[in-house]
Amino acid sequence: MQRKFIVIVVLALLLIGGIFLFNKDRQVTLATDHKNAEYMIDGARVKLNGGIAEQETAPGSASKIITRYFGNELVTDLNNDGRDDVVFLLTQETGGSGTFFYAVSALNTEQGYLGSDGYLLGDRIAPQTTELSRNPQHKNVVVINYAGRKAGEPMTTQPSEGKSAYLKLDTESMQWGVVEPDFEGEADPSRMTLGMKKWVWQSALYNDGREVRPKKTDIFTLSFDSKGNFSATTDCNGVGGSYNASGDKLTFGNMMSTLMYCEGSQESEFTELLSNVSNYHFTSKGELILELKFDSGSVVFK
Repeated sequence: MQRKFIVIVVLALLLIGGIFLFNKDRQVTLATDHKNAEYMIDGARVKLNGGIAEQETAPGSASKIITRYFGNELVTDLNNDGRDDVVFLLTQETGGSGTFFYAVSALNTEQGYLGSDGYLLGDRIAPQTTELSRNPQHKNVVVINYAGRKAGEPMTTQPSEGKSAYLKLDTESMQWGVVEPDFEGEADPSRMTLGMKKWVWQSALYNDGREVRPKKTDIFTLSFDSKGNFSATTDCNGVGGSYNASGDKLTFGNMMSTLMYCEGSQESEFTELLSNVSNYHFTSKGELILELKFDSGSVVFK
């Protein structure tokens, strides 16, 4: 009789306070709809209330982080369970001049809507459409179309360059993975090759905890041809040379570049990373990982 009473009390508390689940070491609240669900934005929980959330930037601060429902909804079944889920955009203002756009999803479970992590699309972009990928090899791949700025353009420039983010939701971790638009393997590492695309440098992480990122996005690129030659672009010069790939081993050699001088360039850091590569592998997120000699770190390209 006592056990039955405890069960009834617990069920009542769940109905009053909402339904809670543990997802990857974090407790999440399931909501009645996507505009009242909880999402993870840059590692922080954001609980929408009617499509908006306000948080203090610091305890007692008058400045607030404001997250808003933007729209561009796509209603689709992301996990093939027969229930319609929702993909849409959120904006977040952090007190400065920026307005950051995130793609999120609310998974429609039997208990309620479960919010995903947010995928950052950019600052002050011009969203266009959200749709499913038309590639017949893609299953539940979402395409976010928007206009952004060209490399090197200031934020005051009106977005004019068409861009698309191809995303697939891991419905277990509720995190987005990036899918190559024309890659039939949907980021299957066993089907990826060095020469499949032009790779863009994202970061370098050393085993002592240091992290290096390009100051200018989409500038540092790396391409491989079938004859053993590579070419790269940096924030200053063009770079080229030879490469040798065997199994998971990879080395660069005969490296040459044009001779322009650029104040504050990261070119030397980038070429030093290439000269110290020993191995490589691909990830299910569509990344190329270059591993450095002596297990000293790794370099990430997308």
